[in-house]
Amino acid sequence: MATEERTGELLKQIHDAVVAYDGETCAQLCKAVLEEGIDPYQAVIKGLAAGMDTVGGLYEKKEYFVPELLLCSDALYAGMDILRPHVKMGQDTRAVGKILMGVIEGDIHDIGKNLVKAMFEAAGWEIYDLDKDVKLQRFVEEQQRTNAEVVAISALMTTSMLAMPKVIEMLKAQNPDVIIMVGGAPLTQEIAQKYGADGYAPDAVSAVHEANRLLAKAI
Repeated sequence: MATEERTGELLKQIHDAVVAYDGETCAQLCKAVLEEGIDPYQAVIKGLAAGMDTVGGLYEKKEYFVPELLLCSDALYAGMDILRPHVKMGQDTRAVGKILMGVIEGDIHDIGKNLVKAMFEAAGWEIYDLDKDVKLQRFVEEQQRTNAEVVAISALMTTSMLAMPKVIEMLKAQNPDVIIMVGGAPLTQEIAQKYGADGYAPDAVSAVHEANRLLAKAI
């Protein structure tokens, strides 16, 4: 069993590997966590997620941009793939909430959605990813199946975003309590409100803050 000092050192190195977008090192460090008997959940929270939190701060300060965020999320997943099977889902590790996400029908631009997914995963949410070009009815069916509290819908094209009011109406008709968030380059806070969405986020970092706020308000 690793000493407290060694544990702290490894978790810091995992954090640093995510920030440095070094997926190979991150994966090796996460293997070391398992070999040395360190709680994998702690490595996810205090290593991987803490690293992504730092990355989010660098993005907000405009020291990191979308390419760096993507590389950091790749490093996060390199570590997460190793640790995830070993995390015991006990009372202390239950998900913050369930989120269903996808890029709306007619749109195949999923870089933003993938970034949002990485940030939510780091923040401890249970994620149902419908991928891109998602039919409107599928959002409704999958929300019903998963009972996700939040549905996040993105669009990068003005033509595809025009379907958003329709899918929001369909989701709310089935479940008036579901929280619907929208995002993507052509959207604004004003458009989101006009479409009937509960929340809007201009980027992946603020999406998590907004979802946490909306979920806390709903409980």
